[in-house]
Amino acid sequence: MGVAPVTTLLIALAGGLGSAARFVVDAVVTRRLGSRLPWGVVVVNLTGSFAIGVVVGSTSGLTQTVVATGFLGGYTTFSTASLDSARLALRGRGGAAVAHAAGTACACVLAAAAGIAVA
Repeated sequence: MGVAPVTTLLIALAGGLGSAARFVVDAVVTRRLGSRLPWGVVVVNLTGSFAIGVVVGSTSGLTQTVVATGFLGGYTTFSTASLDSARLALRGRGGAAVAHAAGTACACVLAAAAGIAVA
């Protein structure tokens, strides 16, 4: 069974919108809180994890696929969070790097669970 081309197109479009939303949220949060710690990406991943929980807990089918895989997949960013932790470590801030990596991972799992719970 293949994937319908329209489904792929919808996921791609939603992913692009999610990436643009991530860029804006990250920029706004960073401008307000500063860049000493990567708060923008933390906010993006926490809100995205919560939203994915809500979407998965309350929708199904094409809506779930497009919103969770497309928009929220484009919005959240595990790779940037990993890069932020690596940069902290490379700047000699090992404690902050470990706290960022572990804290983000744990908090995002809890946020996703909370999203499912409220859905």
